[in-house]
Amino acid sequence: MPWNEASIMDQRREFVRLAKQEGANRRELCRRFGIHPETAYKWLKRYEEGDRELSDRSRRPHSSPGRSASEIESAVLAVRDAHPAWGARKIVECLARAGAEAPSPSTAHAILRRHKRIVPRPGGAAACQRFEKDAPNQLWQMDFKGWIRLGNGARCHPLTVLDDHSRYSIGLQACADEQGKTVQTRLMTMFRHYGLPDAFFVDNGTPWGDAAGQSWTRFAVFLMKLGIKLLHSRPYHPQSRGKNERFHRTLKAEVFAFNTFRDLADVQRALDRWREVYNFERPHQALDQQVPSARYRTSPRTMPDRLPEVVYDDGEIIRSVPAKAYISFKGTLWKVPQAFCGERVAVRPLSTDGRYGVFFASYQIATIDLNSPK
Repeated sequence: MPWNEASIMDQRREFVRLAKQEGANRRELCRRFGIHPETAYKWLKRYEEGDRELSDRSRRPHSSPGRSASEIESAVLAVRDAHPAWGARKIVECLARAGAEAPSPSTAHAILRRHKRIVPRPGGAAACQRFEKDAPNQLWQMDFKGWIRLGNGARCHPLTVLDDHSRYSIGLQACADEQGKTVQTRLMTMFRHYGLPDAFFVDNGTPWGDAAGQSWTRFAVFLMKLGIKLLHSRPYHPQSRGKNERFHRTLKAEVFAFNTFRDLADVQRALDRWREVYNFERPHQALDQQVPSARYRTSPRTMPDRLPEVVYDDGEIIRSVPAKAYISFKGTLWKVPQAFCGERVAVRPLSTDGRYGVFFASYQIATIDLNSPK
């Protein structure tokens, strides 16, 4: 059913904004969002006519000739009060985009400091080395932000998915746990809306990592079937995933630091509202004060209706992996990773006599050495 993961109005606004981007395939977006083209074009027309249900409602003051210094201060403070974690540069950019008279960033900073809206950050900003992919959907960063306690006593585990090139928030989900099935279900919806990325960048924790130190997981197998690589950061090097860490700090400052929540549904409503502001309104310093949506386009790789199965060439040696994760070859049982239970694998000779590789599609997942049957 369409519109079943977030509020109807939030998804309508996001659809319209993505559809209005240059080069957007509107028919494909209709299919991904599960709406009829006639309905979509009706929303686009209403949006262009200024329908308030579909257009942004800015809290920033309108511009006026001969604005006094006190009015400029009021404008700066109004944006700050609407977005308590925003700094001077973002506030100035928002005022300028709205057509209002905007002071310099240093003047805006002085106004905020004079009115006690700025609290110095302990220890100052941390230095980091940046990298960035050349285009949207080449790499998505994914992680769970630390859990929060809800008013009903349960835990909420916010799942975040961020496009590396544009910083566009692909997904922001209030989850009850951090299980692989939960992540997979939420990703399926994201894939249907935005298409498939080339790769994910994650840490080494569960569910994308394995607590026992295994290099293959069921989650990785799920992505492999979709042609998506799973890249892990170096252990104990969180700075390599700086964009996601910075996104989490922003999320904490602008959502969780100022609110308490009754239940998961309450959290999801707040995340949906904030995600719209983050993607379409909030200037991003690393993007030269552009908004993430200005640099994001949906992926041309569509989500298939069914998860593909691996197809092997005729004549290959094929084995099905049972629950005990062993396959039989040349009269001996050979161990394969537990993640491939229930899957079909191929046994292929390697360059050295007596050595064979066990392959899942093009990935070698184990080695058979007949010279050392242990």
